[in-house]
Amino acid sequence: MICAGEVSGDMHAAALMRALRERLGRPALFRGFGGDAMAAEGAELLYHTDRTAIMGITPVIRNLFFLLGMMRRMRREMRAWRPDLLLTVDYPGMNLRLARFAHARGIRTVHYICPQVWAWHRGRIPKIARFLDLLLCILPFEPELFDGTRLKAVFTGHPLVDRADETRAAPEAALPWRGTHRVALLPGSRKSEIARILPCLLEAAAMLERRLGGDCSFIIPAPNAAIRKLGEAVAASAPVKPQGLVFVQGQARQVMMQARAAAVASGTATLEACLLRCPTVLVYAASAFTAFCARLLVKGVKHIGLANIISGREIMPELLQEDMRAESVADKLEQYLTDDAVRARVLRDLDEANARLGGGGAAGRAADAVISEMTAGGAFLDSVPRPRDPRRRS
Repeated sequence: MICAGEVSGDMHAAALMRALRERLGRPALFRGFGGDAMAAEGAELLYHTDRTAIMGITPVIRNLFFLLGMMRRMRREMRAWRPDLLLTVDYPGMNLRLARFAHARGIRTVHYICPQVWAWHRGRIPKIARFLDLLLCILPFEPELFDGTRLKAVFTGHPLVDRADETRAAPEAALPWRGTHRVALLPGSRKSEIARILPCLLEAAAMLERRLGGDCSFIIPAPNAAIRKLGEAVAASAPVKPQGLVFVQGQARQVMMQARAAAVASGTATLEACLLRCPTVLVYAASAFTAFCARLLVKGVKHIGLANIISGREIMPELLQEDMRAESVADKLEQYLTDDAVRARVLRDLDEANARLGGGGAAGRAADAVISEMTAGGAFLDSVPRPRDPRRRS
């Protein structure tokens, strides 16, 4: 059973599925929830990321009945199907609860992408260690957080290193750039993010366009058709927007690789921008209630951007909540586009951060660790996972 609730987790899960199949050399059946990338790899999806990608306290409360129903169904599926392994990918709010349920029923549990216990609070570490058998970490400092617990935590490398390498090796995509100054705008992959962040980015883009004499081009890469439709609707109703604005579907990495600068919502995409050497300003705005709760819960963390956390300093400006103003975003982007000294310094900083993430092959190392864990647990690797005998008691 494999579970990924967001677009980024879906991509990582799909790469891991491919690596597992290559190493097993025999059929394997994957069921659970995820997105288009997992479906393309043959996963049977009970829920799609279009519905499950929910972030923030207010959106979670609004979708609480759906999430509770989803949890009940996944538990029923687990009892009936009895998978050899529960492989959860990111999405800790639900996935760690599923892992605890599975562990209590003797199903081995592996979680890919360490929860940000270094940000929220470290008191969760011993609790997580009690119900996970293996934790696959993608940041180099994470395994040591679990020293002294029973949990085996392994640094496998960051999967985005491979995705960035693939993008650079692929033929350059023909993108609809319309001007000299190329800017990527990534307002997020969730509906609430786009509604809150995109109008600010559009206003900043229009401001930048005026400052640079109209010789600008802005591309917004939407992860799927539904998000593109929403983004286009928000742009159509926005009071201010640039002339040189185009939406494309997918191709986010190609867009960032070809762009001279970017404004990106906090999340995985900011690290992709770092790996692709795209000078970026990080932006984010949550609801007032979510932001208030986050300030109470997050202790001792100076930055939220992964490139900044890895570097130990701010190499990617963070404009959050009330600091996310159109003028501030436009100022940062203008520097990247017009000041060669600033641009050169930023590129050096990005290169240093990228070096700390190591080389490629993260999915292969993660698959090796998963197979080792399954073998140690006596899982049947010589056949396709079998449906559970309905005569067996729960």
